[in-house]
Amino acid sequence: MPTETKSISHEWQAFWLAIGFLTRIPMLVRIDYSQKLMNQCSMYFPLIGLLLGALYVGLFALLSLAWSPLICVLLVLCFHLFITGAFHEDGLADSVDALGGGYTVEKRLEIMKDSRIGTYGTVALVMALGLKAALLLDARNIWLALLVAPAISRLTPLLLMAFLPYVTDPNKSKSKPVAEGFSRKRLLVSIVFTAATVLIFSPWLPALLLMAITAILTVALVWGWYLQQQLGGYTGDTLGASVVFCELALLLGM
Repeated sequence: MPTETKSISHEWQAFWLAIGFLTRIPMLVRIDYSQKLMNQCSMYFPLIGLLLGALYVGLFALLSLAWSPLICVLLVLCFHLFITGAFHEDGLADSVDALGGGYTVEKRLEIMKDSRIGTYGTVALVMALGLKAALLLDARNIWLALLVAPAISRLTPLLLMAFLPYVTDPNKSKSKPVAEGFSRKRLLVSIVFTAATVLIFSPWLPALLLMAITAILTVALVWGWYLQQQLGGYTGDTLGASVVFCELALLLGM
C-alpha cells in the first residue's frame, strides 16, 4: 500500500477509534487496534465534540417544535448522557470522591478506581448537571452553546496530557493508551481546529474567542496545578472532569 494511502487509512481509523472511545456510536470501520493508534486518536477529540454538538442542536430544534426550552434542554442532556455513556461525568464523580476523601496519593488513586460513587461525587454530579442546564437556558444563543461547548471543552484534556505526567496504574486504566506519549504536533492540530471552529461561529457571538481562551486556560492551569499538588499528575478520570469544568466555565461566559 502506498505511504500516502496508508497514512489516510491510519487517520481514518484513528478518527473512528476516537468516536468509539468517547461515545456509544458503533465504529463502522475495521480498526487495526494498537496502543499507538489509541494514543493518536486523541487529536480528534474536539472534532468528535463538534459532531456531538451538531447532534444536540438538531435534537433541540426538533424537540422545540413540541416543548418548552426547559424540557428541551433536559431531554438533550439525557441524550448527551446516553450517547457518551456519561463518560466525562463519571470522571468528575470519581475525581471529586477521590480528592475529597483521600489523604494520601495512594488512597486517592484507590478511591478513584472504585466503581462506587460517594457523597462528594454525587453532589458534584448533581450540581454540575443542574448548573449546565441553568446556564444553557440562560445563554444568549442556546443552539450556539450546545454546538461549540462540546468541541472547545474537549481540547482541555489534551493540554493536561501534553504537560503533566500520568500517575495511575497503567494496567487498570482505560485511558492509559491515550494518555501516554501524546504528540505535541497532534496537539497543535487540535488547537488549530478548535480555534477555527470558534472563529467560524464568532459572528454569532463576537466575544466567543475570548470566552473560549479564558475557559480553556483557566481550567487547564487551575485544575492542572491542583492535580499536580494532589496527585503529582493526572489520571483518566481527572481528564474527564476537566471537560466538564471547561464546559461549565465556557457556558458561564456565554
